[in-house]
This record gives sequence, C-alpha cells and structure tokens, in this order.
Amino acid sequence: MCGIVGIVQKDNCFTDLYDSLIMLQHRGQDAAGMTICENGKLSSRKAKGLVKEVFNQQHFERLKGNYGIGHVRYPTAGGNSKEYAQPMYVNSPYGISLAHNGNLSNTKELADELFHSDLRHISTDSDSEVLLNILAHEISKRGENEPSPDTFFDAVESTFKRCEGSINVVSIITDYGLLAFRDKLGIRPLSIGSRTNANSGKDYMISSESCAFASSSYEFERDVKPGEAIFISFDGEIYSRICAEDATLNPCLFEYVYFARPDSVIDGVSVYQARQLMGEKLAEKIKHEIPDEDIDVVIPIPESSITSGTKVARILNKDLAYGFVKNRYVGRTFIMPEQTLRKESVRRKLNPISDEFKNKKVLLVDDSIVRGTTMKQIVAMCYKAGAEKVSVASAASEVKYPNVYGIDMAAKKDLIASSMTKDEIKEFLGCDHLVYQSLEDMVQSVIQLNPDLDDVEKSIFDGKYPTNISTEYLENLEKIRG
Repeated sequence: MCGIVGIVQKDNCFTDLYDSLIMLQHRGQDAAGMTICENGKLSSRKAKGLVKEVFNQQHFERLKGNYGIGHVRYPTAGGNSKEYAQPMYVNSPYGISLAHNGNLSNTKELADELFHSDLRHISTDSDSEVLLNILAHEISKRGENEPSPDTFFDAVESTFKRCEGSINVVSIITDYGLLAFRDKLGIRPLSIGSRTNANSGKDYMISSESCAFASSSYEFERDVKPGEAIFISFDGEIYSRICAEDATLNPCLFEYVYFARPDSVIDGVSVYQARQLMGEKLAEKIKHEIPDEDIDVVIPIPESSITSGTKVARILNKDLAYGFVKNRYVGRTFIMPEQTLRKESVRRKLNPISDEFKNKKVLLVDDSIVRGTTMKQIVAMCYKAGAEKVSVASAASEVKYPNVYGIDMAAKKDLIASSMTKDEIKEFLGCDHLVYQSLEDMVQSVIQLNPDLDDVEKSIFDGKYPTNISTEYLENLEKIRG
C-alpha cells in the first residue's frame, strides 16, 4: 500500500505536498519522496524513512515550484532500497515523473516487452518503473511536439490495455501538466480536491485519500472514476476522460477495515461510518457465540479497531475500556517491511493497563486477524495483566488468500485462516472464545452506505480475483513473500 498526491496551484507547493504526505503517512512508512517543477526544471527528493525524516529546511528552500507530486511507500513489489523510492523519472518524452499506488500482476511480461519491443531498459524490478516506461512509450508513440490532453488520454488508454492489476497514478509531464489516472475497477482510492486561489482561479489536489485535503484547506470535489484519467494544465485547466472499457466500481474492502484513515470518504462511503456498521453487525454475532456472562469489559485494540469496538460495547451494554497504551512513536506494525520487525514492535507498541484487566472477563475487538502472531502476543499480555478470561472478536472475516493489488499480506502459508480451522486458531491464540465477522456483513457495511457501488474487491477473503491472475504469478508471489 502506498499514498500518492499531486498538486497544481498558484503558489509554491512544497509545504502543501509535505502536509499532504504527513496525512497519508499511514499508507506507507518505508520511504517518502516528492518531485516539484518550476519553469521546466524538475527538483526531487526521495529517501528511505518517514516524511518528517526525509525532508528538512534545506529541501523546503531547494524544492520550488507551483506543481508537484509526492509519494509514501510501503513495499509490495520490488526491493526495499532507496532506488525503489518514488517518484520515478524518465527523460523521454518531455520528462515524466510518476508516483504509483497499486500492483501490476503482469510485470515480468511487460518488462520483456519493454526490452525487446519498446527498446527501453528497466534498472530495477519495480512494477512502478515498468508502468512509468509503458506510459512514456505510449506517449512517445504519438510523436507530437505540442501534445494535447487527448494525446495523454490516448496513451493512458493504451497503458490500461497492456497493464493488469491495480493502477493509481499521479504524474508530471514537464512543461505541460499533471496527469492522474485510476484503474478500471477502482480498487485503490483516488480523489480530487480544490480551493479558490488569490487570483479567483482554482488550485487542484489529487490524493489517495480525502483526509489529505483538510491540511491545506482544499475541499473534496469528487472521487476519480474507475478507468478515468485527469489532466490538469499548469494554467489550472482541468480535463478528464474515461480511458478504459467496461469500467466498474469495486473499491478494496480492506481499505474500510484497516488501511484508510477514519476521517476519509472513499467512493461515497465514510470509512468511519463503515467501521461503525461493522461493529454493530459484529456485536449481533457476538451475542450468539459468546455467553453474556463471559464478558465484563470490551477493549478495542488501538487504533483502527476503536470505532468498531466502541459500537460493540454499546450494543452489548458492556463497559468500554481503553486498556492498552499505544506508543505513538512506533508505526503501524502491519505495514512494516519485515515480519521480524512486526513481532518486535508489538511489544514496544502496546502496553496493558493492569487495572483494566485484573480479575475481569475481557473481550478484545480487533479490525482483523491476518498472521495471528500479533494477537497471540496481545492475548498473552491480557492474561499476564490478570484477566480471568479473554475472548477475541475480529471486525473482519477470515483472511485466507494473498493480496495482489497493493497489500503485502504475507505468503498464503502465513495467513493463519488459510490452513487452520476456527477452533485451531482459537487454540493458537490461547483465547477462550473467538468470533469472526461474516463476509456478507462486512460487504453490507460498505455497500449499504453507497448502493451505487458495483461491488467491493474482497479477494483476500473469498479468493475471487477480479483481474486475470495466473497460477504462475501466485506461485512466484508466494516465493517472494515467503
């Protein structure tokens, strides 16, 4: 998972890009970068680390210009060194800088095509570099000295035909404008915001999540449609076109469960309201599966479970306690690049408040259980703090299948629900009761908030991939993630 943002405005955009990346930091902790353009000159800074570590006063003074793009990286494809940080750049045609959120599932085939047919060299195994070169090649094929928005839209249309997977992009076409596009299934989120500038014109921002707009006084306008490309000239003129056939809206279900910030609205669905509904439906399931006398207090695991956990407590008419102190200086363990880091960070990240556990029957509510190793440690913490009984409820259904659309969700063999029954998982976790949300209730928690959604992307739960995913690709992914 990554976060991307693009800005075209009348004033210098470094501060607004920086603030937006801070708001998107939850989508990637591995690396950060931005590219800004002034008078046809691109200036870039990218490195491993958090946004506040990558940029300082020196970069504020050096990176000047009124349009630019930014990226926070969470590695799902390619390596984990500085070379994989984004935005990435090619000098032909025009000079293109690109930031990508998603995953291509036919990277190997495209890399071969680029070398043998398009005569382009790829220096890393990053799918984002492949995507950048595909787009650049398709633009250069048009061979126009003065390209129009339709030139870029035609190139995006050809790019969609060649690339499979999830593709969310913001890019700078030097001296011409900002080009952004979203794949035809709308798996990853992308939205447009605007504000009135000092000249009574409009500034524009395109961001992975709408939460980024508030930091710079932008107002949410709308979501980018599936298969849509947006071109914004440096004079502030905006153009758009649907560039993919058979486009349907299928946002990723796990965005609403875990990844997105609760103050974001994705495709007409408030993430906060979706999590509240998940909590309501989970509470009804808990009533049938856990005896009432086995719950004294409901304790959500901070932070993405607090919204649903609060609803669970209210509906069950039980005390709600925030029994864990979270170390805010430890990042999201789920998106850390190595499993060993995740295991070590759980002990540093959460610390129980003994008074909330001692001699109590505790119900833990978490957003999901993926590998199970984190929850196993948390359950052990609860007993050590004096809990009499510990039950676990997951606001998400069982995660059984690998994600191929931008989430590094471990090898299938490491997904605990892919190889264990519910009773075996309960025994592994060491808890007294275990409840999973039903997949149907999860889906309804999102769709009932926006009936215009065609569906949601839920392959990690049911194994049904909406794009062409070969067995060979899944086997290779298993090796890499293993």
